[in-house]
Amino acid sequence: MESLLDEKFTAVKAKHSSEEVLQKWRDLCGVVKNPKRRFRFTANLSKRYEAAAMRRTNQEKLRVAVLVSKAAFQFIQGVQPSDYTVPEEVKVAGFQICADELGSIVEGHDLKKLKFHGGVGGIADKLSTSTTNGLTTNDDALNCRQEIYGINKFTESAARSFWVFVWEALQDMTLMILGVCAFFSLVVGIIMEGWPKGAHDGLGIVASILLVVFVTATSDYRQSLQFKDLDKEKKKISIQVSRNGYRQKMSIYDLLPGDVVHLGIGDQVPADGLFVSGFSVLIDESSLTGESEPVMVNSENPFLLSGTKVQDGSCKMMVTTVGMRTQWGKLMATLSEGGDDETPLQVKLNGVATIIGKIGLFFAIVTFAVLVQKMLGRKLQEGTHWSWSGDDALEMLEYFAIAVTIVVVAVPEGLPLAVTLSLAFAMKKMMNDKALVRHLAACETMGSATSICSDKTGTLTTNHMTVVKSCICMNVKEVSKADKASTLCSEIPDSTAKLLLQSIFNNTGGEVVVNKEG
Repeated sequence: MESLLDEKFTAVKAKHSSEEVLQKWRDLCGVVKNPKRRFRFTANLSKRYEAAAMRRTNQEKLRVAVLVSKAAFQFIQGVQPSDYTVPEEVKVAGFQICADELGSIVEGHDLKKLKFHGGVGGIADKLSTSTTNGLTTNDDALNCRQEIYGINKFTESAARSFWVFVWEALQDMTLMILGVCAFFSLVVGIIMEGWPKGAHDGLGIVASILLVVFVTATSDYRQSLQFKDLDKEKKKISIQVSRNGYRQKMSIYDLLPGDVVHLGIGDQVPADGLFVSGFSVLIDESSLTGESEPVMVNSENPFLLSGTKVQDGSCKMMVTTVGMRTQWGKLMATLSEGGDDETPLQVKLNGVATIIGKIGLFFAIVTFAVLVQKMLGRKLQEGTHWSWSGDDALEMLEYFAIAVTIVVVAVPEGLPLAVTLSLAFAMKKMMNDKALVRHLAACETMGSATSICSDKTGTLTTNHMTVVKSCICMNVKEVSKADKASTLCSEIPDSTAKLLLQSIFNNTGGEVVVNKEG
């Protein structure tokens, strides 16, 4: 047997055996009982053939795509850009390029179109600005520039009133079912027992609905006001801008096309623009594209997009597009179109309410049908089925009241109230811990979270490095407090202090610039 195996299957190796040998081995193992389970860890040749065929198909498709791309690229290279026509209102304002053309250049990373307009310098001339001195702060000129190119602000949704939150709270499925039950309970109760005795059950349901709605709406409305104040504080972002030939701090919302912005490590690009000068500039575009690898920005790739961050280096940027015309503005407009998803608890509660409502409605209909059938059978026996009196109508209404009672009893009136009060209590506890909650239902969502991933720099920290301890000439000292830091210079030798200052100046990214006072 060993000699037979050696003769027939010596080519079967642990790895990289030929497909012919592997197929021969499988044919032999076909007589083994339950071969699929016993040889489940061996290669599946049929799947291997399918994968090879798919690989060949994909390679052919890729080859065709590459050829088509090359042909398209050669065609584009051979076509000269068409002559750009400046709109009349832009000409009247004293500019030579419109906002849509600027947006297409930066958004499409169109080097050919940029070269057609004369590069960064040509764009600056057409925007009536200077890459060294920036814009001139003439009020009339700035207002005219705003009218043509817009302002660097995003469209915000109008503030919602308290009654909007009340309407949103009423959209709960359980509350809708309870509202229908309350209506029928009031109508039937008042007809059967009169006012006010017959309205007790219906008014009780209405009171529970109103309590749930107003607790939810009040909590969400208060949180919306707090978040509005928080957004105002968050918008107080300043950046270094050159205007009238000197450096000054400005709000990013006052930027206009033609402004020269100075960016450093950690800064967020405030608008779409073009690289003017700088060194070793790496831009993190993950917020827009999702790519984790930073992009090198230089004179060969001069495009800077709003919402991205400077990961390394520093540069000067000329703003070309602001506000909703930027990539970030378009992204924000897209995100604002989506609605709010229901939380898992809301989905489950709506499902429970729907099931309970259907079951209660089913038994109410069955009960009403049985009672009516009993009444009709009695009238048939008495021979009075063609004559109906007021007592018969009241009896029919009583049967309807019994059916409505079954539906009212089936729906749990206290469930929405209990859930709302528990979430409101959770929101109160989170507010005591300095955590703001925009929506009441978010407490339940956050309670289900097991891991929270957050950016550290600028989110959990303030993005400002601080020296807390120093070791100079073997002298270790805490310098976190201002009074201790002020005495540090007097405690070290003069030569050491001079060398320390020189090292600080050589390793800083600061610049000596001209301010308004000169």
